[in-house]
Amino acid sequence: MAEFLAENNPCGQNILNIVSRGNAIIAELLRLKDYIPPVFKLETKHDQQKYGDIICDFSYFKNSDEFDRKIDSNPQLQDLDEEFRENYIEILTRFYLAFESIHKYVSDLNHFIYDLEEGVYIQQNLENVLLSEDGKQLLCEALYLYGVMLLVVDGHVFGNGAVRERLVVSHLRYSTRRSSADSNADDVCKLLRSTGLISGSKRPLNYPEDYFKRIPVNETFIEMILGRLRSDDVYSQVSAYPLPEHRSVALSSQAAMLYVCLYFSPETLHSQTAKMREIVDKFFPDNWVISIYMGITVNLVEAWDPYKAAKQALSNTVQASNIHECSLKHGSIVKKLIPQTQKVLKEGALTEDSLLDHQTKVIGLVRECNVTLRWLMLHSASLTSVAEGHKRCKQIRDQVLADTHHDPLRIFELLLNTAQLELKVKEMLKQLLAEKQQRWENYKKESVERMQELSDVFSGAKPLTRVEKNENLRAWFQEMGKHVNSLNHEDSMAAGRKIVQLIQALEEVQEFHHLESNLQVRQFLADTRDFLHCMMRTANIREGALVTVQVVGDLSYAWGLMDAYTPCMQMGIRKNPALVAKLRATFLKLSSALEIPLLRINQAHSSDLVSVSAYYSGELVAYVRAVLQVIPEMTFALLARVIHLQTTILKELPTRLDKNLLREYAQLDERHEVAKLTHAVSVFTEGILAMKSTLVGIVRVDPKQLLEDGIRMELVKHVAEALHTGLTFDSKSKTSDLVPKLKALGVAMDAHKRSFEYMGDYAGVSCGGLQIWQEELSRIVGFCVEQECANFAQRGGSGNRAPWEEWKSVHQSRTMPVPTFPPTDAHSVNFIGRLAREIIRITDPKTTVYVEHMSAWFELRTRKEIIDLNFFSLVTQSIGVAGLTGLDRFFSFIIVSKLQNLLSDLEKGILRDKTWLAMFESVSKDLGDTMKSILTPGRTYTNFCNRAERLWPSMLDKLLAVGQLQLLRMHAAYQLSTHCAADSQQLFSALHTMNEALIADIKAHYKDPTNKPYPKDDNPLLYELSLYLDWAGLGDPMAKIYVTTRNLQHISLLSFLFLAHCLPKLQYVKNAGGLMCRKSSDPLDGVPLVVGLQTLLRQFHPEVKQKFLAYIGQYIRSHLLATSGPVPTISSSGGTFSSGKWSSNWTSVENAPSEVITMLVFLDCFARQARLPKESILAHIPHPILDHFNSLISTSSQGTM
Repeated sequence: MAEFLAENNPCGQNILNIVSRGNAIIAELLRLKDYIPPVFKLETKHDQQKYGDIICDFSYFKNSDEFDRKIDSNPQLQDLDEEFRENYIEILTRFYLAFESIHKYVSDLNHFIYDLEEGVYIQQNLENVLLSEDGKQLLCEALYLYGVMLLVVDGHVFGNGAVRERLVVSHLRYSTRRSSADSNADDVCKLLRSTGLISGSKRPLNYPEDYFKRIPVNETFIEMILGRLRSDDVYSQVSAYPLPEHRSVALSSQAAMLYVCLYFSPETLHSQTAKMREIVDKFFPDNWVISIYMGITVNLVEAWDPYKAAKQALSNTVQASNIHECSLKHGSIVKKLIPQTQKVLKEGALTEDSLLDHQTKVIGLVRECNVTLRWLMLHSASLTSVAEGHKRCKQIRDQVLADTHHDPLRIFELLLNTAQLELKVKEMLKQLLAEKQQRWENYKKESVERMQELSDVFSGAKPLTRVEKNENLRAWFQEMGKHVNSLNHEDSMAAGRKIVQLIQALEEVQEFHHLESNLQVRQFLADTRDFLHCMMRTANIREGALVTVQVVGDLSYAWGLMDAYTPCMQMGIRKNPALVAKLRATFLKLSSALEIPLLRINQAHSSDLVSVSAYYSGELVAYVRAVLQVIPEMTFALLARVIHLQTTILKELPTRLDKNLLREYAQLDERHEVAKLTHAVSVFTEGILAMKSTLVGIVRVDPKQLLEDGIRMELVKHVAEALHTGLTFDSKSKTSDLVPKLKALGVAMDAHKRSFEYMGDYAGVSCGGLQIWQEELSRIVGFCVEQECANFAQRGGSGNRAPWEEWKSVHQSRTMPVPTFPPTDAHSVNFIGRLAREIIRITDPKTTVYVEHMSAWFELRTRKEIIDLNFFSLVTQSIGVAGLTGLDRFFSFIIVSKLQNLLSDLEKGILRDKTWLAMFESVSKDLGDTMKSILTPGRTYTNFCNRAERLWPSMLDKLLAVGQLQLLRMHAAYQLSTHCAADSQQLFSALHTMNEALIADIKAHYKDPTNKPYPKDDNPLLYELSLYLDWAGLGDPMAKIYVTTRNLQHISLLSFLFLAHCLPKLQYVKNAGGLMCRKSSDPLDGVPLVVGLQTLLRQFHPEVKQKFLAYIGQYIRSHLLATSGPVPTISSSGGTFSSGKWSSNWTSVENAPSEVITMLVFLDCFARQARLPKESILAHIPHPILDHFNSLISTSSQGTM
């Protein structure tokens, strides 16, 4: 049985693997705690109304067919359900696998116990395994970990079991597990159905014992495990705590296991008074708050209240007199331990020699400190919400706080001193152990050499002043040298006894032979005795001392309690930044808690080691960051003053300065204050940089990186807050305050940027302040755009969208999170949405006019200029290039959404409807060949438009919005390109050249696909180049393909009829140079309409656009010929029109109808926006009409602006 964990022992390896898996499962459950999708909690009325029809608990299994039928019969629920499946199937699968692993764990444990009882493992049964130290530990841990899993998954991870049920049901609905033959979904559901426990409320009756019985475990196995835990020292911890009063601490790990395992035998808790008295007297004589796993604490007064025997047994422990005694004892010890530890920690007080001489005392001091810390931290900790409502728990805690004169600062000071002392002792012991053999050999060599020298002296070979030759002493010293040389440090007991005898012999020879009269001989003998003493101390250096320090220094119980002492740590850092170097020892002490869950995983050589280590190490590093974040916070507090001085007080120095004004511009006092603040910044940053690089678990914490991350986090917080508060608008206001707010924000952001660059030179970060500024501003904008796009898709786009999870964003970070703020209006969730919607509001095509040749928007009624070319320059100054690029991306997303909705409406509701298709077929047939003209165009086109009248309002709104956004994107692209060309001319030129070359290569590919291959799908060239082009403003919004489309029948005819419907509302305005609405009561802006139609047609094959132009040509010709005379014939060459016949039939400019002028102006603008060559127009419109176009619009007097 000594080889129970040997690789060739299947019994030991199997139970070791089970226990290893148990620790990994608990780590996964704790990890998933932060990733529960909020929507599954159904906490808000909105969530309940919107998602209640697709999210269900285990009641689903009673009427699953009806539930699924309801979803299948509703297209909106189908879309929402499908969206849910796509968004959440990954996290749902992960949750379900974690739940399934719990069931598999207990099944494997039961199977192992069954095999053990049935003799599958040769010469091993349950009794024999429990006789082995490793076997006993592993069997106890196996049952204990299963209990911990159940408690963690029900009470710690999920505050409400209904949430767990909804996750399981959703996964089973979206996957095929439930229908597969080997599925254990029913068993998983049975184990993990809701227990009725709700976080913060009173626990249900018979909880958790009924919960633990859902999958029965062998009762004999349970009783034997409880018996071992009650009677044995399972982990041999008592040897590390020799004092009787420390026995409860020595058995604390075992006590936690016993507490959990007792729920598998509730009759013990209820009725077996003798056993419970034995348990309490042994494990809980002076404590009632325990840590059961990685800082999950339990108050036994509340936990055992429903159990008669357990409550009665615990009553002696929680008597007022016993509580008073324990509290006074530990409260008074703190006052003694703090000065004792400070004394030992003084420079030079604890050396290797003093540690070797007083090893027992030093380790005893470490032990006493840890015992006191454990009791005080556990029993003074804040109560849980359930325990807070328990009257007796609250009374006991209040008594403890009063009797101990509770002071968190004193406890923190003791923790700090203890951690430093432990670290120092550990480092010394490790060094002594590493150098043990070398030291032993050196001391032995020195002793032997001195014995040999004395032998030579008394032989007369080496003359020494007044030393006579003595053959007996020569032989004796020579023999002593041989004895010393024969000493072996590996047998420390025998070597120690022999060294004592040798030291006594040297003292006796000095006394009996009167050798003390000779100073040199006496010195040789004293040196030899000293070296022998050093050898004896070196032999006493054992690894057991280091193990004892590690055992007594366990801080795993405080894994969840340390948050209460974070304010103390941060207060200390504020007063003395150098405290960070001392805190390093505390963080290392806390990292020792990682050994508990990782021990068995490491022994089993499990692949889970990396992931479990990464989780706990990441949690600890996150805590370290949270503590040390006070330094960047203080730094930015100082920075705020620097910002104020630099922006409002300090004057800019002119290039030429009169000497009489030198004192005025010097501002010595103000600049001295800036210098003081800068020095304070450097002092704070020096504090964190003084902390050495530290390995916390498997994560190495670099202080420089820690400082940089903290600075980034604080910068993100301040910039995000400035953007949030600076860009808030009143959408109901008739006048917009957009421009003043952008200017104010630009000043504030510039101040932040300048001061941050200034601070970056003194903060000791590895990269410059400007680089950090640009990277973090880009991340803030990227996150906000992603969040706003998700919000728009859910509200403004497709309402049947599942909620967005911010942790999925590539721009979000756990270490440097982008903060989220409550929405300030009903539509937007952050500043990007508010800014975009405010710009869209003030440039609404129904209230404004876009004048193309001025590139500006004017208010329709007052003709006041609202936005010009300089506006986006102001946007860049306020939110940077990253902000403008993000704004442009959001506009692009809205365009995509508008086009998708429009095309979806057309495809599903119109172009697939037989009635509508018949109508369009009829219109197409009536229009006939587009090369021919309509005899009565006015009546004919009006009739056609009226037949589809109910389509136009919705289509108009969407296309105007698309056109408006396209114009805004054009302005943004212009600003980005000019900014890039001015600031990064070489980058701009390189991107432009690269783009042209790549387009040329792609065109060559389509001409010769065989020899000119297209870039492969895994080639990142096109994607990465497009990102650069967007940032440099080199993309052309008018040429973008926003959506993929199918060949929609009659889309060109529909677009033309829509245009024919809108034209009567427009007129050409000479001084505006474009189309404007005829009546202010029926507002319509021409340019957004043109751009919207162009964008829509751009999404289809070029033939659609040509067909659209053909309809326009037919429209123009028909109106002209209806006014001027008979229809001219088409020439036989290429289907073009005869210019001569057109010239002879239509020469009177004055006779041109208004429809023709409006359509020609539209066509001119359309061709310009679509980048159409003139040949495309000439194919449908006679050349003389285009030649007379300028004359038409110059003499037209349709309206003025």
